[in-house]
Amino acid sequence: LPGGTNARSRLQESRERLSVCSKLCYAVGGAPYQITGCALGFFLQIYLLDVAQLDAFYASIILFVGRAWDAITDPMVGFFISKSSWTCFGRLMPWIIFSTPFAVISYILIWFVPDISRGQVMWYLVFYCIFQTLVTCFHVPYSALTMFISREQSERDSATAYRMTVEVLGTVLGTAIQGQIVGKVDTPCIESPLFIGMTNSSVALEELNMTHDTGSLTDTRNAYMIAAGVIGGLYILCALILWAGVREKRESSELQSDEPVSFFQGLKLVMNHGAYIKLIAGFLFTSLGFMLLEGNFALFCTYTLGFRNEFHNILLAIMLSATLTIPFWQWFLTRFGKKTAVYVGISSAIPFLIMVVVLDSNLIVTYIVAVAAGISVAAAFLLPWSMLPDVVDDFKLQHPSSHGHEAIFFSFYVFFTKFTSGVSLGISTLSLDFAGYQTRGCSQPSEVNFTLKMLVSAAPVVLILLGLLLFKLYPIDEEKRRKNKKALQDLREESNSSSESDNTELASIV
Repeated sequence: LPGGTNARSRLQESRERLSVCSKLCYAVGGAPYQITGCALGFFLQIYLLDVAQLDAFYASIILFVGRAWDAITDPMVGFFISKSSWTCFGRLMPWIIFSTPFAVISYILIWFVPDISRGQVMWYLVFYCIFQTLVTCFHVPYSALTMFISREQSERDSATAYRMTVEVLGTVLGTAIQGQIVGKVDTPCIESPLFIGMTNSSVALEELNMTHDTGSLTDTRNAYMIAAGVIGGLYILCALILWAGVREKRESSELQSDEPVSFFQGLKLVMNHGAYIKLIAGFLFTSLGFMLLEGNFALFCTYTLGFRNEFHNILLAIMLSATLTIPFWQWFLTRFGKKTAVYVGISSAIPFLIMVVVLDSNLIVTYIVAVAAGISVAAAFLLPWSMLPDVVDDFKLQHPSSHGHEAIFFSFYVFFTKFTSGVSLGISTLSLDFAGYQTRGCSQPSEVNFTLKMLVSAAPVVLILLGLLLFKLYPIDEEKRRKNKKALQDLREESNSSSESDNTELASIV
């Protein structure tokens, strides 16, 4: 019997093993969210301020409301997915495919400057919110798909590593496409009048600036539209590859019962699961730190460091470094455990965040710091999504009769990080407004430069340290993870053997 059990276990593992092609197709599906998210995260703020020429206060409203709405749509979509029935394409894939064309249209319209004197704020707010809703209809089911591509934990971890590599590559593409296309056009700035007391000189200078800027600002707007079109095409291509190469698998226990899942009952169970809450608490603050850095880094490079024509290359250096080090962090977490990888990987960003504001502005030093910071960004990308399936497995062991709550786990995980990041991004843009940010200025007041230093260094460092302290409470270490894996395997074998005996009994009756 033990030999038969081991043979059956090995056979089950071989059936659940994913091919490299399947893992790659699955991983490619994560790129659209990261490509668009990176382009919006790094460039939307400076686009609204210096290209669309919105007041910093209104830009902060758009960024905050858009992010907050994005956060709210995650549990909403999670609710509707949990109520969705299985189709010939699965339960999650139809959401991904049908949302894609509308998401691409709304994304392109975000980067369009409408020729209207009033209503520009509403234009960007509406299309930003529409896009966030549609991309959520793509990303939440895609994230939950992790639990349906294989029942083997090692295969899911491997697929997650593929996914994180492609997603970080997606951030590189988003940064490269947006940055290189837009960076080839010089966005005009307005010099402050040197002779404030001389009215005629000020008027002449303003007229000269307006005449000089009209053509180049139009070129800048066209560049943003071209970048949006290229990114939109990649979004559609990645969705088609995901649809063609990945198939959802249903748990054997789910096949026996198709009773509708109670969303609110499931939500209550999920929110009472201690490991889930502690994982969210830890990564909430670390994610906030990196998102503050992301949202303000373009402005910091442009004004505080003075690298107006280099910031897109600096961003590209960060993302390339992150992409190349994803395999290293995958090896590290396998060798030393996921909690150790969290402490080492994410804390390694702190000295470089301090260096970038303490050292004098130097382009070579900035590139070195960017490459080093990218190593930590890779860990911040990989680890949260690698650990969440462990929490779902732990939940399944504690609630073996409860099924179909994967979308709740993934949607609320994204909800908390997005909502708080929306608050922080809105506050950061509002802080720049209070500091006296000059729209399209060639330079900024010292108060703005000080605020930018706080937003890309001091605040992220404090948030990362808080997150790491909270993460000490996370209960699933490597030993617990191995025990959960074995217990789940035993549970599945018991379920399969009982199903086989039921089928044998039914056949004998017939």
